[in-house]
Amino acid sequence: MTPAPTGPINTLTAFDSIRDHWQPRRLTSVNDYDVKIAKVQGEFVWHTHPDTDELFLVVAGELTIQLRDRDVVLGPNDVFVVPRGVEHCPKADAETSIVMFEPKGTINTGDTRNERTVSVRELH
Repeated sequence: MTPAPTGPINTLTAFDSIRDHWQPRRLTSVNDYDVKIAKVQGEFVWHTHPDTDELFLVVAGELTIQLRDRDVVLGPNDVFVVPRGVEHCPKADAETSIVMFEPKGTINTGDTRNERTVSVRELH
């Protein structure tokens, strides 16, 4: 369980502490949800989350959420929710900073397990 913060969390400082792409970090938790941040670049993996929606918020850069029937392109301050059970594959041509809002315990690769599957880590 993430301890309650003793003060505000600066997201820019939090993003600066991330060195690896596609390695989500828990920024904080709200009730039974994690607020995760990540730096991403390149293409992720096609996957679904059968039991939960997945919210993406772009802070900096550009993220494309590939869906089987279309692409959704997000720029800074854009939000998109991938509905539960919808297969998707995020990609970013250049380094992009994102925020994700998901139930605690959500696996980053959903129903797909491979070398990109990681547990969310704390910022520090």
